[in-house]
Amino acid sequence: MKKGIHPENYRLVVFKDMSNGEAFLCRSCANTKETMTWEDGNEYPLVKLEISNTSHPFYTGKLQLVDTAGRVDKFRNRYGKHLKK
Repeated sequence: MKKGIHPENYRLVVFKDMSNGEAFLCRSCANTKETMTWEDGNEYPLVKLEISNTSHPFYTGKLQLVDTAGRVDKFRNRYGKHLKK
């Protein structure tokens, strides 16, 4: 890596998909207050994700409705008459 182009807090971080529980370790400078013990026994900062490549329909090939804030119901209520056609 080139010197001086990355932020000072560029470190290993655990990203956890909250819809299916999958987690992966990657470098990031994302701010977080939570930590998690990884498989190697070390503790790393934790960033929680609503969706990742392990739960996204494009990558999995399956249609999974991950409704975290009632968005699907809101969409169906708003555009329900168009869906019936």
